[in-house]
Amino acid sequence: MPQAGPLSGITIIDLSRILAGPYCTLLLAELGARVIKVEAPQSGDDARQYGPFKNGKSTYFASVNRGKESIVLDLKAAGDRDIFERLLDKGDAVVENFRPGTMEKLGYGWDTLHPRYPRLIYAAASGFGHTGPYSHYPSYDMVVQGLGGIMSITGVPDGPLVRVGTSVGDLAGGLYTAIALNAALLHRERTGESTKVDVSLFDCQLALLENAVMRYTTTGEIPGPMGARHPSITPFEAFQTSDGNIIIAAGNDGLYVKLTHAIGRPDLADNPLFKTNPLRNQHQEALKAEIDGVLGAGTTEHWIAVLEKAGIPCGPVNNVAQALAHPQTAARNMLVEVDDKVTGPLKLAGNPMKLSAFADPTTREPAPDLDADRERILRELGL
Repeated sequence: MPQAGPLSGITIIDLSRILAGPYCTLLLAELGARVIKVEAPQSGDDARQYGPFKNGKSTYFASVNRGKESIVLDLKAAGDRDIFERLLDKGDAVVENFRPGTMEKLGYGWDTLHPRYPRLIYAAASGFGHTGPYSHYPSYDMVVQGLGGIMSITGVPDGPLVRVGTSVGDLAGGLYTAIALNAALLHRERTGESTKVDVSLFDCQLALLENAVMRYTTTGEIPGPMGARHPSITPFEAFQTSDGNIIIAAGNDGLYVKLTHAIGRPDLADNPLFKTNPLRNQHQEALKAEIDGVLGAGTTEHWIAVLEKAGIPCGPVNNVAQALAHPQTAARNMLVEVDDKVTGPLKLAGNPMKLSAFADPTTREPAPDLDADRERILRELGL
């Protein structure tokens, strides 16, 4: 059964696969929607073949498809098309992340579905969206990271190219599709009118460039990678301690003055090179050398205690194991357990959307095996 949430009673017919679409429908399931995953015969979602595996089952697939149902349908076969159309009849939204034109070839594009199912919202996430000269190009996460400019501002100056450490191309597509689909549900609630949601992964990368766009359009300078520092605020970066690194984020002049006193260098507050944020940006390397010189004499733990006491935003640079072991992770239920009969217990990322009206359980339903819910779904459809 779907968990309780603000989308309880909403049914999503999910044709998506791999990551962008499934991440969108995972979020909808976390908010209480029922997600019926329609999968291709034989292999199902491609992500079922992606590792790491546990007892032969993909935990990659398990992580983004928990709490959903699965039915295998061949959308080119008449009998299965009949089942699919009955599903559309009871669904509130259909989600797909095929290349544009694929659904039209199957006879299930928006222009065909909208007159037949006037309440059905149609949400599509694709590499380049359904319009524009590149709309029919295929795309994967790393392709849009490269094309959308985000790789050009990631990493260190003159270093090798690096992708963002998570699949930010696909994840952003899933997030924006989920936001737009929720807005479309609200619009339908108010007006009775359903709508098509068209999200492009390329567009999402441009939207995530945030101040890099503004920096280029206002100054004409093309932003590049800056390592672990902020492009417009100083000191706001990673510094070296005797045993590691610490992030310090002194976001205004007041915090900067507090920082200089906390590390025993009040002279840095009076130094004419560092008096204001624009001056500190201008002389960032000199200021970093001064601060590194002080912090190198103590451990990360020592400096975090000193800076937290002074009210300076700071933190260690955790690896994934340390981030998951952080007391805040447990306090916010950000590691939930799934008891999967194939893999055994799995620990997966929790739901960051906390809602006071709904519980946030510590366990979740597992991801479905391929076609696992066929009989129950067919019974519901009266077949």
